[in-house]
Amino acid sequence: MAEGLSAVARTGRHAAHVTAATAAGFYPALHLLDRPVAGIYALFTPIAFGILSPLPGAGRERAATVLRAVPAAAVLVVLGTVLAVGTWPAVAGMLAVGFALAFGSACGPRTAGAAPGLQLFYILACFPPYEPGTLPQRLVGLAVGGALLALAEAVFFPDAPGPSYRTRIAGALDLAARAASGVVRGQGPDPETAARLGAAGRELRLSRLPAGARPTGAGRTDRALAQAGAAARRLLDQLALLAGHGPAPGDTASAELLRGIAASCTETAAALRRGRRRRAGRVLAGPQLLEELVAAFLRARAGAPAPRAVLVRRSTVLTAAVSAVTVRTAASLALGGRERLYGLPREQFWYAAEGPARLLAVRVRGNLTRRSVVFQNALRTALGLALARLVAGSLDLSHGFWVLLAVLSLGRTTAGATWSAVRAAAAGTLAGAFAAGLLIVGAGGSSDVYAALLVPMMLVAFTLGPLGGPAWGQGLFTLVVATAFAQIAPVTWRLAEARLVDVLTGSAIGLLCGLLAWPAGARAEIRYAMSALLRAAAPVVRATARAVTEGSGGSGGSGTGSGKDGTGRSTTPDGVPGGPGSPSPGVRLTLHRLRIAEAAYAQYRTEPAPDTADAVHDWLAVLDHGSRTLVGAYWLPRTDGMPGLPPEARRWAREAAEEVAAATVRAAGFPPEGVRVRPASLQPEVAERVPAPLLAPLTDVEVWLRALARDLEAGSPPRSRS
Repeated sequence: MAEGLSAVARTGRHAAHVTAATAAGFYPALHLLDRPVAGIYALFTPIAFGILSPLPGAGRERAATVLRAVPAAAVLVVLGTVLAVGTWPAVAGMLAVGFALAFGSACGPRTAGAAPGLQLFYILACFPPYEPGTLPQRLVGLAVGGALLALAEAVFFPDAPGPSYRTRIAGALDLAARAASGVVRGQGPDPETAARLGAAGRELRLSRLPAGARPTGAGRTDRALAQAGAAARRLLDQLALLAGHGPAPGDTASAELLRGIAASCTETAAALRRGRRRRAGRVLAGPQLLEELVAAFLRARAGAPAPRAVLVRRSTVLTAAVSAVTVRTAASLALGGRERLYGLPREQFWYAAEGPARLLAVRVRGNLTRRSVVFQNALRTALGLALARLVAGSLDLSHGFWVLLAVLSLGRTTAGATWSAVRAAAAGTLAGAFAAGLLIVGAGGSSDVYAALLVPMMLVAFTLGPLGGPAWGQGLFTLVVATAFAQIAPVTWRLAEARLVDVLTGSAIGLLCGLLAWPAGARAEIRYAMSALLRAAAPVVRATARAVTEGSGGSGGSGTGSGKDGTGRSTTPDGVPGGPGSPSPGVRLTLHRLRIAEAAYAQYRTEPAPDTADAVHDWLAVLDHGSRTLVGAYWLPRTDGMPGLPPEARRWAREAAEEVAAATVRAAGFPPEGVRVRPASLQPEVAERVPAPLLAPLTDVEVWLRALARDLEAGSPPRSRS
């Protein structure tokens, strides 16, 4: 109940911002200065950025986004004004602009949020009459409307900022620090702590955040935050395993490393909350401390034999330390640090040394494939808008830009969702057109009546429209545009008729595009994306196990471990050629497939839940499998092979990896019964013949393969957990 009231208050406050900005620009331009063209743009600019565009963030963040978007909107107004010379130039421009802006959603949530509003400025400008002389008025109206909206968002009852993803990671790391300390001093298994750690890990899933708050941008900060969140989730899972099994008395090496993990988590959480570097040149204090503890742990672990149970536990502790190092390094990069990656696999942080242009190019190139949901949505949107512009221009529809606005506002990623929105919008528009017709007949040509009604009507429409759905939104917006246009020029009840015809035409075009172009949305694509990810990961599993036992020549990912300095490596993702020491093609392909699958999953979470077999799959577990495969490829090959390893132990590693890789390939088909895999454990009689310094890294491989097996089984559970 409280959340519902909060949503209503938040929507009402935002509606007040848009209404105030619209009225402050529209009324003076029209009634005081007699500049109707400037008034139209002053009217639609706050609506474009405030209603049509789901800008992320709180009031001041949205204000900054609006101010940054105004220059781009001005370019689109100029382009549309020039191409309005004819229907075909306008259609060609609409195709290019529509695709570019929709595809720009791959660049981050702010670009994705502003894209629909930016589309509207080209749409408004590219319709007849062709009047280049009105361009100054158009640009002035745009500038005034944008400035007034930014001012209203930032000053007029601004929204309080919500918790950022950075803050969520910090809270999870505080819990991880307490859990690590608790494992050291605990007296037995602690299922309650394990449950809290699991719940905290689930809260770090990007699907739990509003779309605008997710770190999905192409830049270094967003990439680092996303990596920090994923590593924090792995850390919480590993600490939950340790808490569930309780402490190991006498294991001083593990206890010391766990204390280091706790200290690192506490420090990283504090830095994330500060949101800035502590002092010049050092993002986090003591950046080498945890790596030094890991190196000491590895030396102590290799120095004396230990029971298998202790070795398995130590391997889990080491895996948690690796995750803590990853979190700390990624957090450092997210806060603007450029620390040298001493002893870290540079391939894991390939983006650290890349510039913004390079990172953007990598993101764009990675999504220029028909299997990318970003590409699919951009192409669908561009074709729909271009077709709508052609139809509106060819039929010479009155107020034809409403046709394109209907396509833009009612299009969904699935045909079913589009049909649902179109049905509701048609009913709402019919009711709104009837009410607008009655209003126009009753008020006649009295512009004072329309001027008095516009502000309260906008306030109601912009509040109830977002809350009530397409029917309320289209119906109330029909009243708003009728009231506004009645002040610009004399109108009759046929304005309402034109609005109804245009919306129905745009709805039909949007529905047609939805039926012909990828009608199932991400529900169809996610199966292929996850399958491709698993098929790419399977060879990396085999190659990584081979690299541990036979040396880096067999590695699926040429990652350096905690014992090597990664300086001088040329690391390039997504198949970009690299120099010596760059990731292998298998690792680059897996990383590329992981990014495509993550985008498909993000869209899948926004679509209505299907009543199909896909609902039984935990797609996030499949993403975790791909991520864990890459982490193993980066971190496990710490040595140049294992000379002296008994042949039967080498054979076990090869066969266990093959078992998991084969299960990975089977899981790529997603059979309804799911995948069950239990990689064989290293037999005690074989382990006895393995030299003590080699048994520990062999155990690391075993623990890694078991974790991959758990991910595979979770990927197709009896019921969905995603």
